[in-house]
Amino acid sequence: MTLTELRYIVAVAREKHFGRAAEACFVSQPTLSVAIKKLEEELDVKLFERGSNEVSVTPLGEDIVRQAQSVIEQAAAIKEIARRGKDPLNGPLRLGIIYTIGPYLLPELVRHAIAMTPQMPLMLQENFTAKLLEMLRTGELDCAIMAEPFPDTGLALAPLYDEPFIVAVPKAHALAQREAISAEELKQETMLLLGTGHCFRDHVLEVCPEFARFSSATEGIRKSFEGSSLETIKHMVASGMGITVVPKLSVPREPQPLVKYIPFEPPAPSRRVVLAWRRTFTRYEAIAALRNAVYACELEGVERLSG
Repeated sequence: MTLTELRYIVAVAREKHFGRAAEACFVSQPTLSVAIKKLEEELDVKLFERGSNEVSVTPLGEDIVRQAQSVIEQAAAIKEIARRGKDPLNGPLRLGIIYTIGPYLLPELVRHAIAMTPQMPLMLQENFTAKLLEMLRTGELDCAIMAEPFPDTGLALAPLYDEPFIVAVPKAHALAQREAISAEELKQETMLLLGTGHCFRDHVLEVCPEFARFSSATEGIRKSFEGSSLETIKHMVASGMGITVVPKLSVPREPQPLVKYIPFEPPAPSRRVVLAWRRTFTRYEAIAALRNAVYACELEGVERLSG
């Protein structure tokens, strides 16, 4: 068996589709299928059940795929160890980041990373928390910036900052003249939410749990609407469709003509943003350098953390 064959079976297990797995591995589907068939014959086991629409992994195949992933990681670690002996900061760092952090942190983060470690370019992947966790597990990412909480996956974590939430209301709204707003006051408002899959949606529903029952019910269309991004939701607020809750770093630094951003009354709800990486990842100096680049950013209104 070869590392290439092991990469193929890991890709099929992840994608649950031979065509998509072949695309992910940059080979043709026949090439991938022949290689997997050869490996199954060599091992004398069936790794996958081929259905009409989806491929599933057999119980024995699950164990083999898990071991294959471990072998791939260990092989990659050998290269990393060799590189680390020369310069652990030399070479790209594959960084994942969730949608509600990326647009607001990355512009400054990339600038500081280039200035501080120009030999370590950031290869960026923006996605949902669940997908980033999977990509960390399979070795497709080296590290990721996410918001707690998320499932305990045995990752190493370093806190970056605590970020308070802010209420965004139309400029003509009755609440726009307030200096601070309580979560209780939001109950009677039309709330604009991110779509399912965004962890920040869950954070908002923790602040305003009464909207959870509306978010997927037809009757709730009068109480909550969904947007695909924070910026889309801000435009909906500006047009007067309702109000929303946003993380502090997403608040524009200059006053906006159509939207007023108002803090919560103390204690304000917030989220903890962390950097996560596999414990087996060998370039710890690269992780430390990335953290230093984050700390160098001007994070107005958030509490920086260390440890």
